[in-house]
This record gives sequence, C-alpha cells and structure tokens, in this order.
Amino acid sequence: MPKRKGRPVVHAVTVLALLAGSAYFTYELRKDEQAKVPAAQAITENLQTSGKATGKQTWERLNNPARSVLRDGKGAVIATFTDGARTATLKGPTRTFAEPATTNTKVATDDWVRLMPESWTKGSEKQQWFKDWFKQYYGSEEDDIFAFAFQYIQGAPVKKDDQGIQYEGHAFYGPLKADGVDRYEQTDFYDYLGIPYTFRDGTTTYPQKDRLRSVDCSGYLRLVYGYRARYPLMSSNGKGDGLPRTADGMARGKEGVDIIKLQGPSPWYERPNNIDVLQPGDLLFFKMDHRTSNHMDHSAIYLGPDTEGHKVFISSRKEQNGPTIGDGGGVSRLDGNGFYAKLFRTAKRL
Repeated sequence: MPKRKGRPVVHAVTVLALLAGSAYFTYELRKDEQAKVPAAQAITENLQTSGKATGKQTWERLNNPARSVLRDGKGAVIATFTDGARTATLKGPTRTFAEPATTNTKVATDDWVRLMPESWTKGSEKQQWFKDWFKQYYGSEEDDIFAFAFQYIQGAPVKKDDQGIQYEGHAFYGPLKADGVDRYEQTDFYDYLGIPYTFRDGTTTYPQKDRLRSVDCSGYLRLVYGYRARYPLMSSNGKGDGLPRTADGMARGKEGVDIIKLQGPSPWYERPNNIDVLQPGDLLFFKMDHRTSNHMDHSAIYLGPDTEGHKVFISSRKEQNGPTIGDGGGVSRLDGNGFYAKLFRTAKRL
C-alpha cells in the first residue's frame, strides 16, 4: 500500500468526500432476516435549530476546564471550544439516535461534535484557520462524530468506496474464543476495514483475517475519531503520535485534555463524584477487570443525556458483540448504580 507523508493512508475517494453534504441520516427500521430482531435506526428530526441565531454573538471565557464559549444574541451557548482540545461542540438541528434492537434508550440532541484542524487556545477565534473552519461547519449538517459512531451499530447500512472497501456498516467486537462464550480483543479499525494501513510513523499493520468487520472498544474509538474524523493515530501505545491503541493508553496519553482525572488508590481508583463537567464527544474510561492491574479496561464516547435525563454513552463491547448504546451486560449510563456507572473512572476531551 502506498504511504502518504505525514498523514494516514486514505483510499481513493476519501470518506469525507463521500459523506460531504449529507443533510440528514436515517437508518430505517427493518428486520434482520438472520437474527430475526429489529435493526438499528438513527433518525434526524428537524425539531429546532439552535445555530444561525439572530443578534450579536459574544465570546466568553470559562474555567474548569479552561474554554471559550460562543453565545448567540439571547445569551444561549451555541459553541464550546476547550483549551488544548481539537474537538468542538456546535449547536444545530436536533437529531434522535436509537437502537431498538437492544434498548429503549433514545438520545435527542442538538449537539454536533466536530474536529478542528488545530488545538484550541485562548484567542483562537481571531485566527484565520478558525474563521475558515467555523464558516464551513457552523450550521453544517455534514456527518460529525456522532453520525460516524452510529454508522457501526446493528442494522447500520453498508457503504463502500470505489475500491469496494466497506467503511460503514455493522461492526462486531471480535470472534468467539474456543469456549464459545468470551470474545477475542485486539481488533483495530484496519481489522474492520480488512486492509493494510500505514501510520504517520511509517509503520504498516496488516488486518487479521478472522477479525474482518470487528473493532474492540478502543479500536472503535480509533475508527470513529481517527479513520473517519482524521484525528492522528499512533501505531501502538508507544510509537508515533496521536491517539494510542488501547483504552489505558488513551486514558494516560498526552493527547487531549483530562476532564475528569483518575482519583484514589490504584489499581481500582475511585468513581468520580461529579460528572457534570462532561461534554458530548468526550472519551470515557472504565476500570472493570482485576486481572489487568491498574489499567483502564474499557473506553466509550459520551453522548449526553437521553430522553429520560440519564447520561448515556456508546461503546463497542463483548456482551453485545459490537458498538451499542444497549443494555446487555449493563445499561449504557454513567449515572445511577449500574455496572458501568460504578466502574467509570476518568474522561478526556480530544
């Protein structure tokens, strides 16, 4: 596979070009003929538009974490930019995400999470790179991080590039082990794609044939933020620059901003007391397995509140064999005393 200097390989027509201009995305509810269960859906409802507000827009600086917010003429926050992070949250049309095959949970949100070309610093709103980026994406309905994330849940439509490489469609977690119960981990985004991949440090990796269409929890984040949104990716936890390979590598890595830091004694640490500082699009990390010493064992993407007010995330997990907001093995909530809520430990904003 040819290498591109300074950037990961992108095959033929880029994914972003294939997706540009998509106004709404709808996964129609249909039957999975093999599994005999309802397929996934994600519906955009044009209920309201927070962007394009009239009146003078104003900037404000806030702390914990240090960030700049943009308010519309009525004082409502329409965009948030965190110092040291490349992800930004912009207000736009409300979308409803659902996964009826696995849960009754629905997330209706007017947050659109996008990746900026540079990390935010105080005063970036005056720089030309930001003005150009904001003009392009404020009010845009081009697919964002959330759209990418839901393009891999059960029932998601299959899409391929002009070389026949599938870059969207239901992702699995990994093949079953010999016991027929547990599943193999160590499935990365290139395993899902089924192609060799050359990283920015020159390392070329090759997919495992039995892991096609599979991504583990951190591989899923790398598929969404890296391969799709173009955030730089490390070839391993210790080589290259960008988002590390594993959940623990991401949680402890230098990329992004620590929004909730690890607290308490290792190896289990402590559950955070306050999670209200979280913002849609943040990366979440969990301590779940006593066999992994003090490592973080699971990673997820924070979506925000669901229609019942619970703080919900999406992740690729063994219990439901792939990306999900479902209830199998524990509901996908951070609040309350559920399995994942009790084991949540730290969060980062890329």
